This record gives sequence, C-alpha cells and structure tokens, in this order.
Amino acid sequence: MTPIPLFRTALAHLPEAIARPTYDLAAVRPGIVHLGLGGFHRAHMARYTHDLMTLRPEAAGWGIVGAGLLALDAALHEALAAQDRLYALVERGRDGEGVTVIGALAGLATGPAVLEAIDGPGIRIVSLTVTANGYGLNPATKALDPEHPAIARDIAAPRTPGSAVGVLVEAYRRRMIAGRPAFSAMSCDNIQGNGHVLRAAVLAFAALVDPALADWIAVNARFPSTMVDRITPVTTTADIADLAARHGIADRAPVFCERFIQWVIEDDFADGRPDWDAVGTQFVADVAPYEFMKLRLLNTSHLAVAGLGRLCGHEFIDQTLADDRIRGFMAALMDRETGPTLPPIPGVDLAAYKATLLERFANPAIKDTVERVNTDAPVNYLLDPIRDRLAAGAGVDLLSLALAAWMRRVRGVDEAGATIDVRHPLAAELRARAVEGGADPGPLFGVTALFGDLGEDALLAASTGRWLESLYVIGAAATLERAQQELGF
Repeated sequence: MTPIPLFRTALAHLPEAIARPTYDLAAVRPGIVHLGLGGFHRAHMARYTHDLMTLRPEAAGWGIVGAGLLALDAALHEALAAQDRLYALVERGRDGEGVTVIGALAGLATGPAVLEAIDGPGIRIVSLTVTANGYGLNPATKALDPEHPAIARDIAAPRTPGSAVGVLVEAYRRRMIAGRPAFSAMSCDNIQGNGHVLRAAVLAFAALVDPALADWIAVNARFPSTMVDRITPVTTTADIADLAARHGIADRAPVFCERFIQWVIEDDFADGRPDWDAVGTQFVADVAPYEFMKLRLLNTSHLAVAGLGRLCGHEFIDQTLADDRIRGFMAALMDRETGPTLPPIPGVDLAAYKATLLERFANPAIKDTVERVNTDAPVNYLLDPIRDRLAAGAGVDLLSLALAAWMRRVRGVDEAGATIDVRHPLAAELRARAVEGGADPGPLFGVTALFGDLGEDALLAASTGRWLESLYVIGAAATLERAQQELGF
C-alpha cells in the first residue's frame, strides 16, 4: 500500500484499523504547556488527555502546547507542525500492536514563544518531562545548584531564561505582575518526590532573583507530585519504515511503546485540572508510596540490568531478560534488597507487581535499548536504596554488583575494546576516574557531586570493589555466574 501522509484532511483516508480522533480537532484549545515534548510525554500524558477528549468533548479546553527548550527539539517540532500536530502512537504487546492517531496537541512552542504560550489565557498547568538533568540540581543533594551552567546563566538574566526552572520562575513573575492566578507546575520526571523537588528548586531560584516573588509562588502555586510509568523506547528510522509498510501511515514523528500504562497524581492543583481519573489515572492524597515503589522496583532494576546487559554484549532490554543470569539477578534484587526498603503501599500486590515488571522488561515487541536506559537513568536509582540498606545495617551484595557494572561502563570501553557512548554531564571526569582506578572504585567514589559520603562506607567500598575487580579480571558473564553461585539466584 502507498503510505498516507498524516495530517487532518487525510484522517478519513487512513486504513480502517487505525484509531483516530473522534472529537473535533478544531475545538482543542490550550490548557496545558508541557516542557519537554519527547516520546514519553506523547505516549503517556498526551495519550490520557486524548482519551479524556474522546470520552468528554468538553475536555477539549485541556489541549497541550508542546514546548521545547533545547536546540535539538527543533526537528521534532518541525515534523509535528507539518502534520497538524498529529502523530501515531503504536502500542505493542506480545500478541500484536494497535495504532492510534493522537490529537491532543493544541500548539507547539520553542525559544521565547514558550513563555508567551504559558502566558496564554487558558493555561492552568505547566508540566515537565525534562529528565533529572534538566532541573539544574546538585546530584548528591537534589537541591538547586546555583553554579549549574544553565541555572547560573538564568540567574544572571532571569527575564530571558533557557532552563526549565528559570522559565517557570519568569512565568510566575508575569502572573504575579498581571494579578493573574498561579498555574500548577507538575513534574512527570522520574525523581523521587518530584513535586517537592521542583517546588524547592523553583523557590530557591526565585529567592535568588526576587524574594517577594518567591513568597508569592510559595502561597499561590502548586507542585503536585506524580508517578508515571510506560516503557517508551526511542523511535528509530526502522520503526518509521515499519509503520508505513504495515499500517500505511507516513508519519515523521510516531511513538512506540508498551501497552502497560500507569499514572498516579497528588490531587493538589492551583487552578483546576482535567478529569484524567475518568480514563484510568489515580488521584491520591499522597503519591509517595506509589512513586517509591516504582523508583525502587522498576527504575533501579532497569538501570541494574541495563548496565550488566551492556557489559554482557546485549543491545536490548528484552535480550537481557532472556539471559537467565540477568533475569535471576533482577528477581533477587527486587525480593532481597530493593523490595524490603518499601513502605506499605495501599492496594498493591507487590509480588504481582514484580512479576509484571519481569514480563514487561522481557517483552520482545519493545526494542528498548540498554543504552537508552543507561543514558537516561541517574546513578541515584542505585545509590538511594544503597543508602537505605546501609542505614538499616542490611546487605548490599546485589546493589553493589549493579553499581560496579555502572562504574565499569563509564570507562567508555567494553571488554571487546568497543567504545561505549557515555552521555553524562560529568562524562569526561567519570571516564578519567574509571581509568585511574581500574578495579579500585575509590577514585570514582571520590566524585562527591554524585556519591556524597557513600565512598567512605567500608562495607560498600569492599563489596563494590570485589565485584568491580571481578568485572575487570574475568568479565561480566563470568562475574554473573559467580554471583549466581555465591548469592543463590
């Protein structure tokens, strides 16, 4: 079949199997500005909003303006603009896939137009998926780092910000000066206590540029915490070609994801919110237990298996779970070390949740690369449970193996001598320290911006050092077999 280019007037000509908006696209109006219009947002929050508009046409006032703060956002925005902001969402399972054209985007904005979009009369929520690196935080303290290059630049020129935090503060200043209500700033990033972290960063920035503004934000704005979950790999050129060949859609910016989706939100908004609960979202008084569960069981496991998988030569996450050594390691990690750090979680069967994670990671239809996970996931996913285990006097044998794999990977060269593309704000320093230390984790533990005082813990240093030496001397595969025998998983 000849693929049909995706834009509004072509919707009626798409193959019958393609789901498409049944609401009036012309009626979709901006109510939300989202900073960081990547694949995850378009597979998750935009999908929920699309479903709500399908269920309730009056929800059309909650359309999303996708905002880009980085130069690399330009290509995606250009592609979406050429398609009337429509895109195909392909949800994949072991038994097949479904395709839905999403119409929830009400606009696009980059550069100075982002602040103009937030100034829009209907905007009541500004949401974010900018990754942990986009908040300008000190990695060890999770507080705003005034010396972070993007933050320092915006503090010096707060009226023309480029960082997410700087944009929020300037947008709040404009609301305060105009006598308008504050909007809710809603983080959808995988940061523990993301709403609290964002609030603290915004208030710290505001206090540095205008203490009165900080006071106004503290009283009027809201920063609901969220827990978001949907595995969404980076779209490849092969994916785009496959969509055209199998489904007859010529889409320059499709998104591919798993079928599983979850969203838990703290119900605390300054100026109203969409009724996302009508389409499956959970609104709760306290999101912390759910968020904690996801961070400790999914995110920690994701980084742990991605690091070991890369060292073992696996390209995709599902390949790592097909490796019985890594699958057994992940199950043991959740049961013995990360799971025991969790508080009670209302209404959740933890055994079932852990089993679901193993199956989701093993889904062969989701070609999520180990490098995508290694690049996006901060090492704090490992360090936070390590801190809790050490404080409780508990062992960290499995977590320290995962940390040793992380340390071996940031050297930037694998066992076969192939280059590992380490993308991290401290990549050059990490590589230099890894080369300096080799099997000794001491130099890397000396990066206090990441590890704080963890490197001073004798138990962690010994356990990590033992596994790191093993990774260097006998390699990742043999180290996993050794761990299997010694730890019994």
